[in-house]
Amino acid sequence: MPSKPVNPDLQKERSTATFNTREFSVLWAGGEERFKEKKALEKMFLEDPALQDDLPISYLSHKELYEHSLRKACIIGEKIRKLRADGEDGVDTYNALLGGSLGAAILKEGNPLALHYVMFVPTIMGQGTMDQQVEWLSKAWDCEIIGTYAQTELGHGTFLRGLETRADYDASTQEFLINTPSLSAYKWWPGGLGHTANHAVVVAQLYTKGEFRGLAPFIVQLRDSDTHRPMPGIDIGDIGTKLGMKGVNNGYLGLKNVRVPLNNMLMKNQQVLPDGTYVAPKNSVLTYGTMMFVRCALIRDTAQSLAKASTIATRYSAVRRQSPIDPNQPEPQIMDHTTQQLKLFPQIARAIVFKTTGDGIWNMYNVISGEIEQGNLDRLPEMHALSCCLKAICSADAAAGVEMCRLSCGGHGYMDCSNFPTIYGMTTAVCTYEGENTVMLLQTARYLVKVYGQALNGEKLVPTVSYINDAINQTKFVNFDGTLTSIVKAFQFVAANKTRIAYEQIELRRKQGHGTEVAANLCGTFLTAAADLHGRAFLAQTAYTELLALSREVSPELAEVLKVVLELYLVDACLNRIGDFLRFIDLTDQDVTKLEVRLENCLKRLRPNAVSLVDSFDLHDRVLDSALGAYDGNVYEHIFESTKKNPLNKEPVNGAFHKYLKPFMKAHL
Repeated sequence: MPSKPVNPDLQKERSTATFNTREFSVLWAGGEERFKEKKALEKMFLEDPALQDDLPISYLSHKELYEHSLRKACIIGEKIRKLRADGEDGVDTYNALLGGSLGAAILKEGNPLALHYVMFVPTIMGQGTMDQQVEWLSKAWDCEIIGTYAQTELGHGTFLRGLETRADYDASTQEFLINTPSLSAYKWWPGGLGHTANHAVVVAQLYTKGEFRGLAPFIVQLRDSDTHRPMPGIDIGDIGTKLGMKGVNNGYLGLKNVRVPLNNMLMKNQQVLPDGTYVAPKNSVLTYGTMMFVRCALIRDTAQSLAKASTIATRYSAVRRQSPIDPNQPEPQIMDHTTQQLKLFPQIARAIVFKTTGDGIWNMYNVISGEIEQGNLDRLPEMHALSCCLKAICSADAAAGVEMCRLSCGGHGYMDCSNFPTIYGMTTAVCTYEGENTVMLLQTARYLVKVYGQALNGEKLVPTVSYINDAINQTKFVNFDGTLTSIVKAFQFVAANKTRIAYEQIELRRKQGHGTEVAANLCGTFLTAAADLHGRAFLAQTAYTELLALSREVSPELAEVLKVVLELYLVDACLNRIGDFLRFIDLTDQDVTKLEVRLENCLKRLRPNAVSLVDSFDLHDRVLDSALGAYDGNVYEHIFESTKKNPLNKEPVNGAFHKYLKPFMKAHL
């Protein structure tokens, strides 16, 4: 419970809610058991004095922040060891501590050990043989070794075929000789690489018997196990300060004639025999499993970012009073302004839809991973395409949504104590890492163009793109009546036609004599637009299916609120792409006006429950870490308290006055 009396405006909002917030909190957490686990983890981690900050970390230097972050990361790691020993270290625990809101509460600028858990260990599990897993996993889980994942280079990122790091097999010693042959080949960006990890999975071009075989992952020791000094041939360090994720210790890595044993190449999918004979993988895309796993997890992370930002901005908007609507009345809560509602409420709806979609994609990934383990790769292209476009769309929308929430808080949102700068820095980073968003959309588009051709040949497509089958036989969209069903169907119709145009444009370029890759480049804007609409059609369909299903499982009061959230999301999404809708569907001026009026009506209907909805996200004050968004709503008191923590205010006269300002002021006398 909050230690201070709750702001009366905020208390009034809570007392007039029409649904039980705990019911939604349990739903958001994934059920009663997970809700209780979440509370237990918060108690274990957030009440530990060693994991609290005496000084806001924005006042720390880069070096101090790293040391501070590593100290906390090791305490977290020790607690994870205890949870593992007690059998309580499920996937949800790792998600919460390393990518979720709990981890962000403890380490606002990221965890330098995170990639050890979310990339190094999963890569060994996904790409190592059983013998290799036996050799490496126990050491990794127990943190006897600390690893990271070194793929991106200074000169190449998402374009994996452009990577320059090279591994040549020497059959005489049964070792690989690994080199970064140029400055642009240096590994760049891996979290924890700078000064934390002593091992890495290094992705390199594989050469055996003088022939290029493709990319392969190698476990490379970077630093001495005792002294932590770089191993011979290793050039390593921290890349410096960044927009966000400042505590992650992103690093650079150069390798010069570094020898690693044959068995250090992870060989679940491809093998090199002692004599240098190369055994190719059954399917080259199997090696992308780790990144697909992370992209699926990131979709849920974007929902958490929006949940945090919308909670802060909504609570602030209930407390802040300004700009009379009626000149004869007192200043209203700024949330009573329709324009403010339009900034806030769609972000709440997106958080809920992205969370619901993220949970579904996570479950889908686990099912398809099981199929892959059994040798069934049929749905792998579908999963890859879907994870790519949803990662791109959800991260872009989340970053824009966080910024909109910041803007909705006026000047106070610009202050570091609002926590918007950190939330935005962490969120916008997702637009770039694990696949730059434009490239992700292009990968999805390549799949869409392929399946569109299959549909033209009469093939029945998999469920997530089956709407293309329907659209090919439907030259005109009929009966757009504004119902939620018709909006979802319209999204699919528009998406199918955007894919049709991309397909036709590529075919046109081919007929003009261009090769496939050149044609794709010339049609890049058509392709990304098609992928974007495909992802948004999937989000619309998922929102409609899942939220209606949930509304049948909860109380009537909560069901009514979820239906408003669903309607707001779909109407807002439709209006945000109204140009595409007008292009392919015969909408009238009256139709569009009806949608706009309906959007305002959704905002009005959601207004009484806005504060309780964000309360239902159940975000601890430590998670929000915001003077504007604390549960008690004492915004101005918290802002002023933050100034008292400023080291500049610890003395009445700063030494720079006597050193610089006073001599300057007296110089003319």
